[in-house]
Amino acid sequence: MGFTTEMISTADDCDLLLSLAAKEKGDLDFRKLSLQRQRNSYAETAVEVDAELLAVTAELNALNTMIPTLPNGDAKDDNIGRQKRLELRQFQLTQRKDNYGVVAQLVKEFEQARLDKELLAVQEFTIAVQARKAEL
Repeated sequence: MGFTTEMISTADDCDLLLSLAAKEKGDLDFRKLSLQRQRNSYAETAVEVDAELLAVTAELNALNTMIPTLPNGDAKDDNIGRQKRLELRQFQLTQRKDNYGVVAQLVKEFEQARLDKELLAVQEFTIAVQARKAEL
Protein backbone atom coordinates (compact mmCIF):
# COMPACT_ATOMS: atom_id res chain seq x y z
CA MET A 1 0.00 0.00 0.00
CA GLY A 2 1.35 3.41 -0.90
CA PHE A 3 1.44 6.16 1.68
CA THR A 4 1.54 9.84 0.74
CA THR A 5 4.63 10.55 2.77
CA GLU A 6 5.59 13.46 0.54
CA MET A 7 3.15 15.55 2.61
CA ILE A 8 5.51 15.20 5.60
CA SER A 9 7.60 18.34 5.77
CA THR A 10 9.88 17.88 8.80
CA ALA A 11 11.98 15.20 10.43
CA ASP A 12 10.12 15.88 13.69
CA ASP A 13 6.87 14.91 12.02
CA CYS A 14 8.56 11.71 10.86
CA ASP A 15 9.75 11.00 14.39
CA LEU A 16 6.24 11.53 15.73
CA LEU A 17 4.74 9.20 13.12
CA LEU A 18 7.43 6.58 13.76
CA SER A 19 6.72 6.79 17.49
CA LEU A 20 3.00 6.29 16.89
CA ALA A 21 3.72 3.38 14.56
CA ALA A 22 6.03 1.78 17.14
CA LYS A 23 3.32 2.06 19.80
CA GLU A 24 0.74 0.56 17.46
CA LYS A 25 3.14 -2.26 16.59
CA GLY A 26 3.69 -2.96 20.29
CA ASP A 27 -0.06 -3.08 20.88
CA LEU A 28 -0.55 -5.40 17.90
CA ASP A 29 2.31 -7.66 18.99
CA PHE A 30 0.73 -7.95 22.43
CA ARG A 31 -2.66 -8.74 20.88
CA LYS A 32 -1.02 -11.35 18.65
CA LEU A 33 0.61 -13.06 21.62
CA SER A 34 -2.69 -12.99 23.47
CA LEU A 35 -4.50 -14.55 20.51
CA GLN A 36 -1.88 -17.27 20.19
CA ARG A 37 -2.32 -18.15 23.86
CA GLN A 38 -6.09 -18.14 23.50
CA ARG A 39 -5.87 -20.46 20.50
CA ASN A 40 -3.63 -22.86 22.44
CA SER A 41 -5.96 -22.72 25.42
CA TYR A 42 -9.01 -23.27 23.22
CA ALA A 43 -7.38 -26.31 21.62
CA GLU A 44 -6.58 -27.86 25.00
CA THR A 45 -10.01 -27.06 26.41
CA ALA A 46 -11.76 -28.46 23.33
CA VAL A 47 -9.99 -31.81 23.77
CA GLU A 48 -10.87 -31.94 27.48
CA VAL A 49 -14.50 -31.02 26.82
CA ASP A 50 -14.83 -33.64 24.07
CA ALA A 51 -13.43 -36.34 26.33
CA GLU A 52 -15.69 -35.41 29.24
CA LEU A 53 -18.72 -35.13 26.94
CA LEU A 54 -18.10 -38.64 25.62
CA ALA A 55 -17.87 -40.02 29.14
CA VAL A 56 -21.02 -38.23 30.32
CA THR A 57 -22.94 -39.34 27.23
CA ALA A 58 -21.88 -42.96 27.74
CA GLU A 59 -22.89 -42.87 31.40
CA LEU A 60 -26.20 -41.21 30.53
CA ASN A 61 -26.93 -43.83 27.87
CA ALA A 62 -26.27 -46.57 30.41
CA LEU A 63 -28.60 -44.93 32.92
CA ASN A 64 -31.30 -44.44 30.29
CA THR A 65 -31.15 -48.17 29.58
CA MET A 66 -31.04 -49.21 33.23
CA ILE A 67 -33.67 -46.92 34.83
CA PRO A 68 -36.74 -48.44 33.14
CA THR A 69 -35.72 -51.90 34.41
CA LEU A 70 -35.44 -50.83 38.06
CA PRO A 71 -38.33 -51.41 40.46
CA ASN A 72 -39.88 -48.31 42.02
CA GLY A 73 -38.01 -47.22 45.12
CA ASP A 74 -34.98 -45.44 46.43
CA ALA A 75 -32.53 -46.94 43.92
CA LYS A 76 -34.67 -45.87 40.98
CA ASP A 77 -35.20 -42.39 42.45
CA ASP A 78 -31.45 -41.99 43.07
CA ASN A 79 -30.66 -43.00 39.50
CA ILE A 80 -33.30 -40.64 38.10
CA GLY A 81 -31.67 -37.80 40.08
CA ARG A 82 -28.29 -38.87 38.74
CA GLN A 83 -29.76 -38.96 35.23
CA LYS A 84 -31.01 -35.37 35.56
CA ARG A 85 -27.61 -34.18 36.81
CA LEU A 86 -25.91 -35.90 33.88
CA GLU A 87 -28.35 -34.35 31.42
CA LEU A 88 -27.52 -30.93 32.84
CA ARG A 89 -23.79 -31.68 32.66
CA GLN A 90 -24.19 -32.86 29.08
CA PHE A 91 -25.97 -29.61 28.20
CA GLN A 92 -23.24 -27.53 29.88
CA LEU A 93 -20.49 -29.44 28.09
CA THR A 94 -22.25 -29.00 24.76
CA GLN A 95 -22.34 -25.24 25.41
CA ARG A 96 -18.64 -25.25 26.28
CA LYS A 97 -17.90 -27.26 23.16
CA ASP A 98 -19.59 -24.53 21.12
CA ASN A 99 -17.49 -21.89 22.89
CA TYR A 100 -14.18 -23.72 22.49
CA GLY A 101 -14.76 -25.94 19.48
CA VAL A 102 -14.00 -25.70 15.79
CA VAL A 103 -16.01 -22.54 15.19
CA ALA A 104 -14.30 -20.69 18.03
CA GLN A 105 -10.91 -21.89 16.76
CA LEU A 106 -11.68 -20.59 13.27
CA VAL A 107 -12.79 -17.24 14.63
CA LYS A 108 -9.46 -16.94 16.45
CA GLU A 109 -7.61 -17.90 13.26
CA PHE A 110 -9.52 -15.21 11.38
CA GLU A 111 -8.61 -12.64 14.04
CA GLN A 112 -4.98 -13.77 13.78
CA ALA A 113 -4.96 -13.34 9.99
CA ARG A 114 -6.48 -9.87 10.31
CA LEU A 115 -3.90 -8.96 12.92
CA ASP A 116 -1.07 -10.16 10.69
CA LYS A 117 -2.33 -7.85 7.92
CA GLU A 118 -2.41 -4.93 10.36
CA LEU A 119 1.16 -5.68 11.46
CA LEU A 120 2.24 -5.76 7.81
CA ALA A 121 0.57 -2.38 7.22
CA VAL A 122 2.38 -0.88 10.23
CA GLN A 123 5.67 -2.25 8.91
CA GLU A 124 5.05 -0.79 5.44
CA PHE A 125 4.06 2.55 7.00
CA THR A 126 7.22 2.60 9.10
CA ILE A 127 9.40 1.89 6.07
CA ALA A 128 7.69 4.65 4.07
CA VAL A 129 8.10 7.21 6.86
CA GLN A 130 11.74 6.22 7.41
CA ALA A 131 12.39 6.67 3.71
CA ARG A 132 10.77 10.13 3.77
CA LYS A 133 12.82 11.08 6.84
CA ALA A 134 15.98 10.07 5.00
CA GLU A 135 14.95 12.38 2.11
CA LEU A 136 14.52 15.34 4.46
